[in-house]
Amino acid sequence: MFKGFTRFLQSPGESLKSLFGTEAAAGVPEVRVIPREEHPVSRQHFSDAALKVLYRLHNAGFEAYLVGGCIRDSLLGRMPKDFDVATDATPEEVKGLFRNSRIIGRRFRIVHVRFGREVIEVTTFRGKPGDDHADHIAQQSDDGLLLRDNVWGNIQEDALRRDFTINALYYSIADFSIHDFANGVRDIEARTLRLIGDPATRYREDPVRMLRAVRFAAKLDFQLAPDSEAPIRELAPLMLQIPPARLFDEVLKLFMAGHGVETFRLLRHYGLFEMLFPEAAEAMDELPWAERLVEEALASTDRRILEERPVTPAFLFAAMLWGPVVQRQAEQEARGLPPIPALQAASQQVVSRQLQHVSIPKRFSLPMRDIWDLQQRLPLRRGRRVFQTREHPRFRAAYDLLLLREAAGELQPGLGDWWTAFQKADEHEQARLLDKAGANPAGSGKPGRKKRRRRRKPRRDNDGGSPEA
Repeated sequence: MFKGFTRFLQSPGESLKSLFGTEAAAGVPEVRVIPREEHPVSRQHFSDAALKVLYRLHNAGFEAYLVGGCIRDSLLGRMPKDFDVATDATPEEVKGLFRNSRIIGRRFRIVHVRFGREVIEVTTFRGKPGDDHADHIAQQSDDGLLLRDNVWGNIQEDALRRDFTINALYYSIADFSIHDFANGVRDIEARTLRLIGDPATRYREDPVRMLRAVRFAAKLDFQLAPDSEAPIRELAPLMLQIPPARLFDEVLKLFMAGHGVETFRLLRHYGLFEMLFPEAAEAMDELPWAERLVEEALASTDRRILEERPVTPAFLFAAMLWGPVVQRQAEQEARGLPPIPALQAASQQVVSRQLQHVSIPKRFSLPMRDIWDLQQRLPLRRGRRVFQTREHPRFRAAYDLLLLREAAGELQPGLGDWWTAFQKADEHEQARLLDKAGANPAGSGKPGRKKRRRRRKPRRDNDGGSPEA
């Protein structure tokens, strides 16, 4: 697919050296412009919304390019889903062109242009921050973390502000050519993930780039370049600087894209998982089944995504944090608390600690706790309680977690099979299953209205008095 690309390889350009310094720019080529007839990317790959944004910017006299993942995926033969636009128009100018847009962010100001449920992200070309920029435009912490980066520049500067070479690819709506600023096409051919610039410096600027490196490596089945891989373990603790709310969004991207198992293994390998879920990582070191439980949950989620079935973060978080809940519940019971209050106290403690690292909105944390509570109720298979459990809104998720707990080796098999059979059974088979589980053989356990016993009136003697005892 990429025949003919190698003839575009050129020596490093002086303009790029001036941006990163001679030493940092060594080996970075000048831009290679790949004309339409020599690449497979077509406008047919792009959404109508993305094309509307591109053409309106272009017709208004601005430069307009599709950039990053959508071009990378098109070159890999994948159908792109998300479309990012880069332009020399400022956020205010972009907003002036689109009534259906709004400017978001303080750290990086971008414009979201909404077309129904689809959002096109438009960014202004970024430049290199300098000492002469005020804090409200560009600001960096003592550790190198970029706190604000709203310095506008040109397309070459913007390309080198991007994280990976394979994302520094720009598709021009003016002539349908691809502009390759950092040998991204070469790295796509080699299936290599490589940071632009000095990796340690770039990770310090934004530690989330370490998560992005893992995510792209798992998603694309790419190998991290040795120099891009080397600093990750040492710099992993920098993740603790990132706001928990931002990390929630990153966790969804990591685990809800259909490549969760491989992503999880890479996070563990590089020491990043414990920065996101420290108590879960501690449980994995102590409980022999905890790590397998998480892998089983991720494998189930990956299958559902592949089959285009619905998934919810609540279930995934419930599985991730179940090990810590079990440990803390045991501690509470050792202090004398009964099982149900012990579970509730343990759940509260686990959630409170987790929120310090990755925030979990209540729309997910409350169902997650329901799933945990139901783990106490699933073994109780007597009479009316069974039907109440089955009708619980979170029953299916709790049942799925029960099956995973058995598969991971926490529980002996049996209870999951019973619930599987009970869900499929008719009324008579359900009664048999309840009897087998130890329910009251005199009743089927089927819920119904309880018969009210008629109260007998006391017999009276003829004189109207009550009978003698």
